Amino acid sequence: MSEGLPAAAAPTAAAATNAGARQTCFIDMPFGRKVDPRSGVTIDFDQIYDTGICPAVQDAGLQCVRGDREESGGLIHTAMFARLLIAEFVVADMTTANPNVFYELGVRHAAKPYTTIPIFATLGAPPFDVNGVRAIPYELTDGKLTAEAAQALREAIRKRIQFALKGPASPDSPLFQLFERYPGVTMSHEVTDVFRDRVVYSTEFRNRLAAARALKPREAAVAALEAIERDLGDVAVSERGVVVDLMLSYRAVEAFDHMVALFERMAGELRDAAMVRQQLAFALNRRRQPGDRDRAIALLEGVRKSHGDSAETLGLLGRVYKDLWQEALKRGDLAAEGWLEHAIEAYTRGFEVEPLDYYPGINALTLLLQKGDAEAMAEHRRLAPLVTFAAMRKGGEKASDYWTLATMIELGCHGRDLALASRCFKRAVPLVQRSAETWMLKTTRDNLRLIAERFGGEEGTPVAELARQFDQAIEQLERPHA
Repeated sequence: MSEGLPAAAAPTAAAATNAGARQTCFIDMPFGRKVDPRSGVTIDFDQIYDTGICPAVQDAGLQCVRGDREESGGLIHTAMFARLLIAEFVVADMTTANPNVFYELGVRHAAKPYTTIPIFATLGAPPFDVNGVRAIPYELTDGKLTAEAAQALREAIRKRIQFALKGPASPDSPLFQLFERYPGVTMSHEVTDVFRDRVVYSTEFRNRLAAARALKPREAAVAALEAIERDLGDVAVSERGVVVDLMLSYRAVEAFDHMVALFERMAGELRDAAMVRQQLAFALNRRRQPGDRDRAIALLEGVRKSHGDSAETLGLLGRVYKDLWQEALKRGDLAAEGWLEHAIEAYTRGFEVEPLDYYPGINALTLLLQKGDAEAMAEHRRLAPLVTFAAMRKGGEKASDYWTLATMIELGCHGRDLALASRCFKRAVPLVQRSAETWMLKTTRDNLRLIAERFGGEEGTPVAELARQFDQAIEQLERPHA
């Protein structure tokens, strides 16, 4: 909103330093002094902002941003719309039924399910169309907040923010409440990069994470990541991309306990995000404490229910079932065959819903090979060329990402083309050295061992020799630097 632009307030040094680390609350409200058309009262909106709204946001640990004080540069409307769409919270003052505020509130409700907080002065009820929205009322005296009214508004907003941060995610947008699986808006980097504070901080933060992940031994990397997390302070109010990057860094060094603990400290909306729940399921399956597998399955089934089937969700679900199969097999448990069926079904379904995502497809092929009966091998022959096509679309043996090359390695082993598998192995190992995520090599090695067993025993076969080379690469990557 661009009416009545006063001079921008200079941020403190501390605020400027930490701005990119904290979540943002965008304030959608009139500026300056405005006459309420119903009561005729002249309202000092700057005083309301300075004594009630902004202190509440800062009390909650967030960065407070108002449209007229936007410092991103460029067109103010571009920055305003981007803030509406990506800000973790929005406070919208509906007093005077200002058309700009209501337009912007509509944009926010159409884009985001959570964390929009309407407020209004009790000079009159809000318009009928938003009367059902959970708005916070506040009282004015001669168009201003008294000290008592300012404190009451400050406390009410702070509590609403804290509830959203600590409690379960609860939609406050009428559209998201009305329509199941309403898609909302996903912002691209081209838009979010409008805000230099986030871009600069995010780059510096990622560099710190990369340096921490590269430390050897693993315990040193985990300790460095713990120190970075301590520097963030309250994870619930930290910028969400920063928290997700930290979670993925814990994954890179196989600190699965830390991933689970970090999830428990996240803001409610972030805990509700499909990607974060998927990563929690990943961590639980790898951690393998009592009850972890059941919780992982429940999480992934919940994501399927709320977001539909996807290759990512079903691929993770297939991995849980695959691990349950292998463990049951070692115990001689009669349930092993059933877990294998569940794993094959999950991986195959994941590939069918996204046939250009080769990951669930290659895992389905490996498990079909393990099942080995006539029906399974017929399905293997059907899927193999489709998975090969998907991997080739991503570059095949000339690809520059690890998982495409890993898929080509396994496809080479399935087709007895060990020359192809060997070439792709040589290209894949440097990529893992760069990312320092040895769990990726372990995943491929374990699949090669399964293939080797199916092709005549683990020892002495070309596939088994390739698995041994993976072991050597893993040992080399995990070795402390001299």
